[in-house]
Amino acid sequence: MDNTNSGAVFAMMLPFLWFCLGLAVFSVICMWKVYKKAGFEGWECIIPIYSTLILLRIIGKPWWWLLMFCIPVVNIVFAIMAMDLLSKSFGKGLGFTLGLIFLGYIFIAIIAFDRTIVYQGPAGDPNAPRPQQDVNSIGQKLV
Repeated sequence: MDNTNSGAVFAMMLPFLWFCLGLAVFSVICMWKVYKKAGFEGWECIIPIYSTLILLRIIGKPWWWLLMFCIPVVNIVFAIMAMDLLSKSFGKGLGFTLGLIFLGYIFIAIIAFDRTIVYQGPAGDPNAPRPQQDVNSIGQKLV
């Protein structure tokens, strides 16, 4: 392949690369706002494994769920359960869960930018301890 052909291939791929970059930036902005609504810092959505641990805190699940995301086929089941718990954490139901599963970019943006959607606690339980309260209480029962 000569330089003319490889330049033409790159020119044809460039719009797709720009679209993917824009989608990635939009996804980070949406997750940043979702984390802020749940009471965490926005930057926590950028760090790969740590962001999943924070998401597990948001939905009220233990850290070992992270290990389940590493097992093939099991990770699909746990990801669907996590999306269901995320929608419940923001006061939504089964229809919103299906939207998160099949049209994730759109429904995460709805959670992020709709001011009427508020964080209601892990899995939608307003009586459950908030994730930040749970973290701040570590070591207080030792006295």
